[in-house]
Order: sequence, then C-alpha cells, then structure tokens
Amino acid sequence: MPEDSLAAIDHEVVNCRLCPRLVEWREQVGREKRASFADQDYWARPVPSFGDPDPWLLIVGLAPAAHGANRTGRMFTGDRSGDFLFAALHRTGFANQPQAVSADDGLELTGCRVTAPVRCAPPANKPTRDERQNCAPYLDREFALFRRVKVVMALGGIGWDAVLSHVDNPPRPKPKFGHGAEARLGDWKLLGTYHPSQQNTFTGRLTPDMFDAVLNRAREVGER
Repeated sequence: MPEDSLAAIDHEVVNCRLCPRLVEWREQVGREKRASFADQDYWARPVPSFGDPDPWLLIVGLAPAAHGANRTGRMFTGDRSGDFLFAALHRTGFANQPQAVSADDGLELTGCRVTAPVRCAPPANKPTRDERQNCAPYLDREFALFRRVKVVMALGGIGWDAVLSHVDNPPRPKPKFGHGAEARLGDWKLLGTYHPSQQNTFTGRLTPDMFDAVLNRAREVGER
C-alpha cells in the first residue's frame, strides 16, 4: 500500500459527500448567505486541516462554523472563535500574524496544525454519531501521518473525547476533561482547554491569559 500523504487526505476531505444531511446544510448555507457576507462566494465544502505540514502540536476542535470556515474554506477562519484562537497562537509564537480573515490572508503556523473530528459545518453545531464516524478516518490518518506530534490540544470536552476515541488502548479510567487537564497517551501529551466559543470568551469563562497558559504549557512539553 502506498504511503499516505497530506495532499491525499486533503483531497479526499474536500471532495467528501458521505453525509447527506451535512452536504445539504453546508450547501444551503452557501446559497442563503448571511447578509454581511452576501457579496462573498462561500466555500460550502468540507474543510481540510490547516497549518504546519509536520507539526509537533496538533489542535483539535469540533467542526467548521457555518459562516466561518464553511465560508472561507480554512479552519477557524472568519469567525469569533478563530479570532480568539489565532490571536493566542500569535502571542505564543505559533502564528506569524494575529488575524485570520480569509484563506489567502498570509497566515502561517509554525510547529502547529489545526484540525477537527468533523469537517463539514453541522446544523446547530451538532453532528450526529454516524456523521462523526464517517469523518473519523480522516483524523485517524492525520494522527498516523504526523509522526512528530508530541502534544495534542483539545478544544472543549467534545474535542477531548474525540481525541480519546482515536487512540489505541486509551487509559482507564477515562481521563476527565477540564481546562488545563492533562493526560499521557503513549508518546503524546493530551492537554484540554475550554473551547474559544463566544459563550466562553464573552462570559469570561475563558480568558486570553487562560488560553495562553495552555499553549505555553504545550510548548514546555513539546520542547523537552
């Protein structure tokens, strides 16, 4: 069997139509645009991972936002969660700029890649179990491909559970999610943080200092 490649994974992701509900929703959103983006062409397809092609830090979210990555075609780009995430990655030395507005804005990540267990925007941000299972092989293949990964950072409890579901022989009892939680998964260290959603960042449940602390912890672990 030929060795897998990032280009092959990305090609299959972008052209995937396995989940009829998600295909219908992402394309509907692309047609019935938010008024503030009415003059833009929506991506309206599955979204590949983004960042360093040989990362030591892998950040795992949930799924593209309907008017964020589903619009721009790049993970966490064009929405408030991405604004928070990439500003933090810039402050902590992983990104060359703090803004993420479009796929051609010049943003680059060093040592870090951003991915998700679900690659299409789901209605109400809630993919079904079958949809998660259909998408699971893409993340499995990325884990196998990115051999330099030392730290996996899960954004939220769903991201945490998704990572654990992709691990052979996960620890028992199951490591409990929390902001700043840590678990050893073979050669990786799993770190947890609250998701940078508006319901967390606007309420103060997640602050820039809190998020930066987890990213700095990731660097501390990764540079050992």
